[in-house]
Amino acid sequence: MEQGTKGNIVFSQNRKNTGCLSCGTTESVGRRKYCSIECRQKLRRTLNIRTGLLKALNTRYATFYFTDSIIVMDVLPYGSKEIFSFIYPRTDGKKPADDYCKMADMLGNAWWAEKRRTNKKYLASQYVFDQAHRNSKAKNPLKPQEIKIPSVKGKSLIQLKLGKQDLESPELQKLIKKAYRLQAKKHHPDHGGNALAFRKIHRAYQELVTWAESPSFVKRRGFPDKWFYDVNNNRWVQPTPNQE
Repeated sequence: MEQGTKGNIVFSQNRKNTGCLSCGTTESVGRRKYCSIECRQKLRRTLNIRTGLLKALNTRYATFYFTDSIIVMDVLPYGSKEIFSFIYPRTDGKKPADDYCKMADMLGNAWWAEKRRTNKKYLASQYVFDQAHRNSKAKNPLKPQEIKIPSVKGKSLIQLKLGKQDLESPELQKLIKKAYRLQAKKHHPDHGGNALAFRKIHRAYQELVTWAESPSFVKRRGFPDKWFYDVNNNRWVQPTPNQE
């Protein structure tokens, strides 16, 4: 790992995070991306409250991620080929959302102070970018990937014990029927099962069969391991599902 410093900034060329993509904890996460919905929503709210800084910096693309030791916000401004990385050390006992608040407030205050001093927005932005690590030779460009996500409720797959990879099977309808018969046999009231659980399984079966007959998708842009700033909607979006 290559490390260095620039002012108060610590930067690193590598990163690895296998825990919750919102707080980093590995407890009770398993194969999920987040430890809880509340944790994911907290980070999203924190990021969205401070989008004014990104607008002031004329941001085209931005990402946010973290490791056990640092938080990172990469910014690519319009008209620039350089990626500006704002990288700060983590605070012991604090979550990434808390550290991001501190970093964003510090950068925002610096921008406004320079704007008042010079009365020039572009000079204020230049001053803030001078606090970042510049990367003009990034191996992985900041341009987001565009992926297609099946417009199927995850609960329907869970009810029938199917995985997202099953949706790509050429034998999908057979898989759905087989999974439904298996779960229906377990939960049918006539066989001592729970009526409510059986109704949920039947609804899941109907939804998946309908989708299999006419597959539809929603498009999302982003990265599988980073939060992505959607400039068109002025909001942050959570990491996209892995495309394997």
